[in-house]
Amino acid sequence: MQIHRDINNLPVFKNAVITIGTFDGVHLGHQQIIDSLKEEAEKANGESIIITFHPHPRKIVSSVITGVRLINTLNERIELLEKTGIDHLVIVPFTEYFANQEAEAYISDFLVDKFKPHTIIIGYDHRFGKERSGDYKLMEEKALVYNYQLKEIPEHIQNAIKVSSTNIRNAILHSNIEEASNFLGYDFFFEGEVFHGDKIGREIGYPTANLKSTDEEKIVLGDGIYAVYCVVDGKRYKGMMSIGFRPTVNGRKRVTEVNIFEFDKQIYGETIRVIVKKYLRAEEKFKDLEELKQALHKDKENSLKCL
Repeated sequence: MQIHRDINNLPVFKNAVITIGTFDGVHLGHQQIIDSLKEEAEKANGESIIITFHPHPRKIVSSVITGVRLINTLNERIELLEKTGIDHLVIVPFTEYFANQEAEAYISDFLVDKFKPHTIIIGYDHRFGKERSGDYKLMEEKALVYNYQLKEIPEHIQNAIKVSSTNIRNAILHSNIEEASNFLGYDFFFEGEVFHGDKIGREIGYPTANLKSTDEEKIVLGDGIYAVYCVVDGKRYKGMMSIGFRPTVNGRKRVTEVNIFEFDKQIYGETIRVIVKKYLRAEEKFKDLEELKQALHKDKENSLKCL
């Protein structure tokens, strides 16, 4: 997959078959569209192209900036899309200028001029251009002018995408990680930078790596204890993770920390990946550290059973 970030310096595509969207999650619904994209490109003896945006359009056009919580960071999206086998990913810098172009200019100056599309695949409710004034009907009218084919994403697939995206976000926020992973078609994961904590875990025999998110827009799991895999320097380890306020030690900040099994390296300042497999239990307040230690021992046993 070739990645293009400069829309003013794109190659000449051969019989470009394109689709447009944020593809947050690259979940099973999205994968149906991507399969259709590749199929149409093969029929046309052309190239499959996904056009996506960064930052997320809602950050630019919405007044509620804090409402943007994404299933994937941009780098994660790139990684997942690369696995689908498409030919090109074009990342369009989404700016106010881009958002405010007239709908007809979006078609003529952006889609047609930059991609010379053989086929465009979009949903019946796809909106574009200033104040989202452009729609499928306008795209259909302009197909006759600019000589491209227009394929509609079936309504049931679109509805599945909307439901999946909503369900995935809700499931992640409410610790229902298995439901989220079922919709995604892969295990939910995130990355965090390891920083120094208060080292209480080390005192009771369960040292933890405290994690700071590498992207503030990334959605965060609900509080609780999870069975996880941790990828450090390309190697995967079993482990367990706690997200919450650590009530047993009167914690005041919400923290994410992982106990990596059979691991004793110093990794402060490094970025590690956490692959979340199963929600084990809610966060609890124990009467003392000894009782907490006993609970952690059981958590480790339960984690090992499912990993």
